[in-house]
Amino acid sequence: MKLIKWLVISIFAIVICAVLYLTVFFNINDFKPQVVDAVKQHTGRTLTIDQDLSWSFFPTLGINVGSIALSNPDNFQPQQMLQVNQAVANVALLPLFSQQVKVDNLSLDGLTLNLITDKQGNTSFDGLTSTAQNDKSKDVESDQIDKSMPLSSLNVGGVSITNMHINLIDMQTNSEQHFTLTSFTLGEFSLGEFADMEYEFEAELADMKLSSSGSGKIKVSQKIDHIQISDLLIENLVEGENLPNKTVKSTIAADLSVALNTKNIDLVISKLSVDSIQASAKLAVNYAKKVPVIDFNIEFGDIDLNSLLPKSAESDTDKNGTSEQDAEVTSEPDLASLKGIDLTLALKAKSIKLDNLLTQNWQLNTTVKQGLIDIKQLTAELYQGNINVKASIDARNKVPSYQFNNQLNGLQIRPLLTDLAEVDLLSGTANFTVKGHGSSLIPAKLKQQLIANGQFEIADGSLYGVNIPQMIRSGQKKLAGDLSAQDSQELKTDFTSLAGGFSLLDGVITNPDLAMASPLIRLDGKGTANIISHQIDYSLITKVVGSLAGQGGEKDALSGIDIPLKITGSFQEPKYRLDTQALLKGKLNKETDKLKDSLFKKLGGL
Repeated sequence: MKLIKWLVISIFAIVICAVLYLTVFFNINDFKPQVVDAVKQHTGRTLTIDQDLSWSFFPTLGINVGSIALSNPDNFQPQQMLQVNQAVANVALLPLFSQQVKVDNLSLDGLTLNLITDKQGNTSFDGLTSTAQNDKSKDVESDQIDKSMPLSSLNVGGVSITNMHINLIDMQTNSEQHFTLTSFTLGEFSLGEFADMEYEFEAELADMKLSSSGSGKIKVSQKIDHIQISDLLIENLVEGENLPNKTVKSTIAADLSVALNTKNIDLVISKLSVDSIQASAKLAVNYAKKVPVIDFNIEFGDIDLNSLLPKSAESDTDKNGTSEQDAEVTSEPDLASLKGIDLTLALKAKSIKLDNLLTQNWQLNTTVKQGLIDIKQLTAELYQGNINVKASIDARNKVPSYQFNNQLNGLQIRPLLTDLAEVDLLSGTANFTVKGHGSSLIPAKLKQQLIANGQFEIADGSLYGVNIPQMIRSGQKKLAGDLSAQDSQELKTDFTSLAGGFSLLDGVITNPDLAMASPLIRLDGKGTANIISHQIDYSLITKVVGSLAGQGGEKDALSGIDIPLKITGSFQEPKYRLDTQALLKGKLNKETDKLKDSLFKKLGGL
């Protein structure tokens, strides 16, 4: 017992002597000039320590650092790269002897970081980076320290960071971005135990402002190989003139797990709301490889994209049908970053609305790997039908290329055209298939370089804007000499089927085999539709197969005669007209044939 007693007394005596030496004979501030000179020698920067450094020894070993600053390179404004108002760290002294770290208090106030890029591309970090050899030697030293000084426990009484500012100033683009961590607090923290944390953050970007606050609980495992954050709740408010209603609010409730030993990150978002949009998601990331492997599943409720898109005036369209927005885009989008992504994405949405177009039950399965986007399946329900798409985009080359295979079945085409393009042209139940490929994602070139072909069939529908039987009746009356004859029936032509094939090349859709059947007429035609200028040029041949007066009427005088029709104009305002000269020629040919037959009979068939 006496031996232990004297051993404890000796240890305390050594500690007291060390404290007396450090406080009476050793002044830490005497080393400030050497530290400043060393920083100047190795970095060319000026380190300023305005206030004296101070020690604390018992019951904690601590240091209090007042105002310090590190300068930016010469001719940079602001002159200071890093400024700190005050930093305090207190570590319990006695637990250190048993390889236990107990931090009673760790606080940092008023850190300001000014990161500048000048017009020549020089940055605030130039001259501060270490050589690869130094980095390797530091890693070796760190490994040796880790092996020689294992920690049996780590306890932090509290962490407080306040008034932290980061300013990004780019002289090349003449832009500034400002980030402010108003506060970050961490409650009592121990390895293997959850600790409360909270933060408040603000960011001022070029055209918007972000305010964010959050809270949660964090736990680090005893071996420091696993980090877990639970009950994380983040609330964001984004403000900007280009945003809908000038503000967007979002809320995230999530749990996060990071396995440092296996390099896996798992994020479960139980609630994600952006204004009226609600969603949930799961994200798994493995970053053990050079290219991280990402698996992302997200499920949305009802999505109204109109509430998220900025309000802007519609762009004018020139005579060729090219919008100002399309004309402005002259370069391919930069998709080089896709080469560094290995992503598997599964997306579901209850409904998606854009403008007046409403679709339901979206399912998307796609992968992005080594610059290839492969849409394995994209399905949705729209206007009592369904769509099934398979597509791919190859972004490995400077000019991206793409291909697709699209099928539409059971689609009610009239409400679709009305909601999508405000065009009241067709009605009926449509089946549609198209395959295509092309290169370039520049809007103007996309229309020009898209190559596609397909088939369409519309059953039990109507062609709006024209009443073909009425046109024929009107033409027939004019041939009979009644130039004032009019018919006030609805401008609509009913049909039982409308079908054909088409091809798309150089922005022009060509349809060589249009066929329409109805109880009164048969229609065959061919023509083109230009998707760049929005112009139509169709030639149609109509034959009367029944009485134009309707069921029960006598056989029409025009029965069997080819009646030519023309469709011109634009998609929005198609123009229909009857070629009366060709109609008269057809009637005269028919009468001539009758006269020939009668003459042959009288001559005994000679």
